[in-house]
Amino acid sequence: MGVPAGASRVVTASLRACLVALLLALGSCGDAIPKLETGAVVPSFTLDDLAHRPVEFPAQARGEVVALRFWADWCPFCESEMTQLEPVYRKYRDRGLRILAVNVRQDPATAERFVRRLGVSYETLLDVDGRVSRRYGVIGLPTTFFIDREGRLRAKVLGESTPEVFERIVADLL
Repeated sequence: MGVPAGASRVVTASLRACLVALLLALGSCGDAIPKLETGAVVPSFTLDDLAHRPVEFPAQARGEVVALRFWADWCPFCESEMTQLEPVYRKYRDRGLRILAVNVRQDPATAERFVRRLGVSYETLLDVDGRVSRRYGVIGLPTTFFIDREGRLRAKVLGESTPEVFERIVADLL
């Protein structure tokens, strides 16, 4: 009996996703994995964007609603989700929505190629060593945190989100 076409790609992507989740967890061995509660002030960090400019969060996002998205190019759901969120971002960015797409543990060239291919216009940040994803307790990709204008966590989506769910959360926060 043969393997169905594309099945090995799905298995490979699933194995990669499991491996990265394990690596993210092991990367914080000895430390408890933080669990951000709704209403909590989110941890601050500074990461470079694709142009190598430092972005200080949440300091540089005060007064904005932020969708903080953790992703990688091998993630089977990240590509479609990132593409589908672009129209939602364009619809709400003038009302104060900011999407920070945090690439986890990949080199800048890989992240840049992926983002350019997708044509997304929201910001990409580089968490090359996984430090920020660990601080946020990310154990799988994609993971999205929705942060209000005061820097408090208001919602979290583990795994793939639909544009409808994403838009409903954003609209409520705006």
